[in-house]
Amino acid sequence: MTTREEAMGAVKVILEYIEGDATREGLLRTPERVIDSFEEIYEGYKLDPKEVLSSTFNGEGYDGIVLLRDIEMHSTCEHHLQPFKGRAHVAYIPTDRIVGISKLARVVDLHSRRLQNQERITQGVADDIESNLNPLGCAVIVEAAHGCMQCRGVRKQNSVMTTSAMRGVFFDKKEARTELMQLIQSKSL
Repeated sequence: MTTREEAMGAVKVILEYIEGDATREGLLRTPERVIDSFEEIYEGYKLDPKEVLSSTFNGEGYDGIVLLRDIEMHSTCEHHLQPFKGRAHVAYIPTDRIVGISKLARVVDLHSRRLQNQERITQGVADDIESNLNPLGCAVIVEAAHGCMQCRGVRKQNSVMTTSAMRGVFFDKKEARTELMQLIQSKSL
């Protein structure tokens, strides 16, 4: 396991590669600040989805769609270490237990606060909801703009990538998918 000091040394090497001199005043504490920010940005590695989704409540017979939409999401592309950000829409149809809505946002954070690709975030959130809540169905849709597309390479500023995972009734029944999409698109607030 790499130590904090070794990680700060690696950042210093990168600064020297970029600037040629990592000793100027503005860069002296940069390795420490970068590692401090990494500990926050990549905290998803420390979280357990089973623990996040363990606090459930009696659903009291509710059998409709539970949707938390427009969950703000920030992640880092594992291929270029560039940020990407967007929003996730997470839905499920409970069988007998419901989960607090903040837990749905926390599962998105758990996956997005790692070195990632968008497809894995989408799949991972759906897997966790399916295995921990045992719903009739779950759906995850992620829309994100990627820094690796915007500031390097093809430099497409307005491109948005969309990924989805549909499970259970959302996969099997067109009516459930249609209702979900209508709920996501409604702007009632």
